[in-house]
Amino acid sequence: MRKLLLSVCLVLCAGTAGAATPVAVSEAWFRALPGGLPAGGYFTAANTTGADIVLTGARSEACGMLMLHKSQNRGGMSGMDMVDKVVIAAHGTVRFAPGGYHLMCSDPRLKIGGRAPVILDFSNGVHIPVAFAVRGATGK
Repeated sequence: MRKLLLSVCLVLCAGTAGAATPVAVSEAWFRALPGGLPAGGYFTAANTTGADIVLTGARSEACGMLMLHKSQNRGGMSGMDMVDKVVIAAHGTVRFAPGGYHLMCSDPRLKIGGRAPVILDFSNGVHIPVAFAVRGATGK
C-alpha cells in the first residue's frame, strides 16, 4: 500500500512539474505598518497565455482577511475600494503598487524581514502560491 501511494504521488507530481504557470508573479512584498494597521500587498502579475485571466482573490494565514483593493482619486479626494476581480489581459501585465491595485491585509501577522505565504486564486481554478517579502513602512 505504501508503494502504491508513493507511485500515485510521483505520477501526480510529475504531471504538474512541467506544466507552465499561466501567471508569472514577481516583486511580491507587503508593507507592514506599526500598531497592527492593515498592510498593503504589492506584486506584478504577467499573463503568459493567449487568453485573459481573472484574479478573483487572495488568501494568507498571515492575514485575518486578505482582499483585492484599488486606490483611486475622485475629485481631489483619495479613497480605496474593494474589487471582486482583476482581469489580466492575454500576454499582458498588471502591477499591484501603491496608489493603484493592491492587496489589503487586515489583522496582519507579519514580521519585517520575513516572508508571508499568499495564495492567488484565479477564475479558471488555478491557485498560485507566492512568498511575499515583508518590508517596513518605507518599503525597505
